Amino acid sequence: MPPPTVALANPEPQRLQAHRRIALPAGVLTGDPGKSPAPTAEARVFFSFRRRRRETRDCHVLPYFTFMTKLPLPLLLQPPAGGAATQLRSLLAPARRLAAMSAEAKTALVSGEYPSPVSPPYPAASKDVELRRAMTASARSAVFASADVVFEDEWLAVVNKPAGVYCDALLTALPRSAASGDSAIKPNLHLANRLDRDTSGLMIITKCNKVAGKLVKAFTEHKVKKTYLALCIGCPPTWEKIKICSGHGRSKHGAWRVYAMPDVGRSLPGGSVVRDMSTKFEVLGVNGKGKFREPYSFYRDDIEPITVQEKAADQTCNDDVKDSVILVRAYPQSGRTHQIRLHCQYLGFPIRGDVKYGGVIEWNGLECDGHALHAESLSFVHPVTGLPVTFQSPIPSWAKDFITAME
Repeated sequence: MPPPTVALANPEPQRLQAHRRIALPAGVLTGDPGKSPAPTAEARVFFSFRRRRRETRDCHVLPYFTFMTKLPLPLLLQPPAGGAATQLRSLLAPARRLAAMSAEAKTALVSGEYPSPVSPPYPAASKDVELRRAMTASARSAVFASADVVFEDEWLAVVNKPAGVYCDALLTALPRSAASGDSAIKPNLHLANRLDRDTSGLMIITKCNKVAGKLVKAFTEHKVKKTYLALCIGCPPTWEKIKICSGHGRSKHGAWRVYAMPDVGRSLPGGSVVRDMSTKFEVLGVNGKGKFREPYSFYRDDIEPITVQEKAADQTCNDDVKDSVILVRAYPQSGRTHQIRLHCQYLGFPIRGDVKYGGVIEWNGLECDGHALHAESLSFVHPVTGLPVTFQSPIPSWAKDFITAME
C-alpha cells in the first residue's frame, strides 16, 4: 500500500506560493511504525515562505509540522516514530529545523535519555593554555610566507604544514611554480583537508573547483588513507596493534568526547547525534626500545577490534613506568574531529602536550608549545589522472629524537 501524501500549500495569497506533494513514512500519522496509515488518511500542511529570508512559518504549534486533518487530535499529537522525525524535519527551513531539534533536546533532557560520555571533560588548566597557544599561532600565521611543498602539479599541491600555524595561512603562502600555469592568472585555491592548529604534516591544496569537489568527496567517503605519528606519555600498552571503535560527539559544554558504541545515533544536547569513529594503532617504541618501521598495508584486517562499551578503567602500572614515552602510529578509519587525540586519551596514554585531552603541559622541565601529533602520509587516487599516489612527509624533530634513541 503506498504511503499517504501531504499537499503543501500556502493559505495566504499575498505570500509566495509553494505547492508540493510529499510521501510520509509509515507511522507518521498513526504514531505506530508497525502500521501503515489508512489509505484515506490525508494531511495538509500550510507553509508561508518569505520572499527574502526564506523562513518557513507554520500556522500552529504542533510537533514538527502543522497538520490539518480528520484524524483524532490525540492521535495527531503523537510524535513521529523511528526516523520519521528526521525526515520531516529536513523539510523545514534552517531556523525552524533548529527549533525542532531544540524541542527534541528538551524532551530528551526531561526523560533523561541523553547518553553519557566515557571520556573526561577538559581540565580546568586547558583554557588558559589553549588561549595562549591560539594567540601565538595567530601571530605566526600572519607572517607565514612560504609553504613547504612536497608535490605539485597543475591541479593540486601537497604541502607540509608546520605545527602552530592555522591551515588557512597555507593558501597565501603557497609559492607560485611552473605547474600553476599562467602567472598572471591566480589559481582558485581550496583546502581539501584540514589539520588541527598544533598538528603538523601533509595537507592537500587544490587549484580548481572540480578537483576540490572530487577530493573533498574522497575524504568524506574515507577513500583517502592516512597515517599519523604521535608521541604519548602514560602507561605502556600491553598490545602491539589494536583497533578501537567508539562513539564520538560534542557534549553540552562544547567539548568533544568519546561515547560508547551502543550510543551511536542517539541525540545529544543541542540536537547533534553520536557518530561512530574507529582508529587502528600500532606501537613503534616505548622508552627508547623498539624499532621504527614503515606503515603496514592499509587493507590488512588482521587486527582484533575492541568496542568501547563503558568508561575506561583506571590505568594501574608501576610508578617507574606510568610516565613512559610511547611512539605510536595511528591509522584513522574515519575522519572525526580530534579522533586520534580522543582515542589516545581513552587508551591511557594521552599525546604529549595535548592539554585538552589529558596530556602533560610540561616535559623534562620545559613547557610544551603544542601537542606531538604529525600527519605522516596520504594515499589516494589522483582526481584527474586516476593513478594511485602516496605522499610521505619529513619526520618532525620530536619523532627523530625518539627514533634515534631506539637505534
